[in-house]
Amino acid sequence: MSEQTPETPQTYYERVGGHETFAKLVREFYRGVAGDPPLREMYPEADLAPAEQRFLMFLEQYWGGPKTYSEQRGHPRLRMRHGPFVVTPKQRDRWMFHMSNAIDSIDLDPMDEELMRSYMTNAANFMINSPDLD
Repeated sequence: MSEQTPETPQTYYERVGGHETFAKLVREFYRGVAGDPPLREMYPEADLAPAEQRFLMFLEQYWGGPKTYSEQRGHPRLRMRHGPFVVTPKQRDRWMFHMSNAIDSIDLDPMDEELMRSYMTNAANFMINSPDLD
């Protein structure tokens, strides 16, 4: 007679499709950023690929996937890492526009979509460090 053990609950990361889902989310987000000159100015590297990779690792770790971000970069310290950049409410809105489009592209079930949108909205609001300049 075999002994039954309760199944380990899936993480959000696993439930929504793992690496492929997050890679598509981040790819779609940066596609929007690349075509948005005022927002693109916040990304000093000529190639967005390194920023895309860092964001992918961060999101995967945050949502229960691999811990690659911390292994390679240490604690996320989001406000500290973004401190050198002026982040205004208008920039937050531009960021959220592209993130919302990216979330639309990954076809999540309603509960998972709400969790993702809520997290992204809270994170975007948290990053504001300056009033609008105009």
